[in-house]
Parts: sequence; C-alpha cells; structure tokens
Amino acid sequence: MSQTTDKIVVEDIRKSFGSVEALRGASLSIKAGEITAIVGDNGAGKSTLVKCLTGLYSPDSGRILIDGQPVHFSSPRDAREKGVETVYQDLALSDQLSVWQNMYMDRELVRGIPGFTLLRRKEMRERAGELIADLAVNVPGVRRSVKRLSGGQRQAVAIARGVMWAKNMIILDEPTAALGLNETAQVEALIRRVVEGGMTVLVVSHNFEQVKRLSQQVWVMRAGRVVGGTRTADVTGEQLVGMVTGAVRTVE
Repeated sequence: MSQTTDKIVVEDIRKSFGSVEALRGASLSIKAGEITAIVGDNGAGKSTLVKCLTGLYSPDSGRILIDGQPVHFSSPRDAREKGVETVYQDLALSDQLSVWQNMYMDRELVRGIPGFTLLRRKEMRERAGELIADLAVNVPGVRRSVKRLSGGQRQAVAIARGVMWAKNMIILDEPTAALGLNETAQVEALIRRVVEGGMTVLVVSHNFEQVKRLSQQVWVMRAGRVVGGTRTADVTGEQLVGMVTGAVRTVE
C-alpha cells in the first residue's frame, strides 16, 4: 500500500441548483505529489465538483480538507490563497500581454509606498524566465506576446503560471482537448515534470488513454456521486468505460 499522504480530501460534498442535485455526496482523496484523475460522462458532476474545489461554488454540505485541515472557499481568491490553482480550458490568458505579464496578471510585484508604487518589471521577467527554463517549456522568450504562441505553448504558459503560484494543488481541466498529437505529448511531458518537482495535480479528462498515461489514481463519477476509485495501473481502459457507464461496479 502506498505511503503517500492525502493532500486534499473531499468528504460527502453536496450541491443543488433548485431541484437539480448536481452533487449527491461526492467523496474522494488526492495524494500529495501525484497526478489524480477524475473521469465521468457529461452531467456526472465533474465540473461542479471542480468548481467547489476552486471556490466558484460553495458546497451545500460536506467538507474539503487540505493537509487534514478543513477549508472553506467562498471565492476563487480564497482557493488561490490556500494554494489551489486552476487551468481551465479557456486558459484565461490575455493575448495582448507578454508571457511574463500573463504569469503575474493580477499578482504584480510592486515597490514603493501606498499611493505611489512601481512595478518590479525586471524581477518579474527574470523570475518568469527562470521558471520557464526550469520546466523546459518550449516558449520563445517571456517577452513574447501570448497571441503569437501556438496552442501547446499557450497551454504550457498557463500551466507554468499555476506552478508559480500553487502551494497545494493544480487542477487541469481537459488540458489537451484542443491540441494535436505532438502538442499533446509536449504538454503531458510538462505535467510529468511538474509532478516530478513535487507538485500535486488533479486532471479532469474525457480522454481515458491520457488518464492511463498520466495518472496514478483515478476516480469515476456518475450521477453526482463518486462511484469508484482505483490505482490507475490496476484498471484497463475498458474497465474505466464500464465504471463510467455503470456496466462495471468496481475493479477487482
């Protein structure tokens, strides 16, 4: 049995929108320093659960724990302050800004006194450049505007920004959905390097082959519940499909 500790624990989370129960008692755990995946069909509750983990939604009941301590997120800022960063499918990058400006967007380093502050531009450029180099991200310089980057490079910048600010976990929502085969491979290699550096990653994906390649643990959601979980090495792609559809209850 793995001795890796649980970084994040979700206990019996429930969330309703009027008469619609989006989450009906979802529970799972995310181990430190691993890639954990959540899979499920459309409407299974994956997005709602992620939004509870990122502060976009507040659960109606249940608990979220980080390192064994209960936390409550009333906004995305609360989640970020607790070290939970999210890379959504739209990436939330500004095309008109440079790579380093995107990495520090809304978190700029400043100096001076209240009422008169200056941006620490050189320091931000240098720090961004060092991180990009450490992660071996294929980006042609941090001064380059994001609009001139390829889809894979944009995804890499968004992930690097998450690495820069995350203390506890990065959530990746369909991280390669819009990418071709070569860029998908490059982004997956980056995700592996991020975890090798000690980060905890949660991936939400419809791509079972990707889940098998990347993750160490996979949880399956159906109808607002987490209906099963297994070490990824112990399950086949066919079994995952069966768990998602309900044809397979658990993996022996």
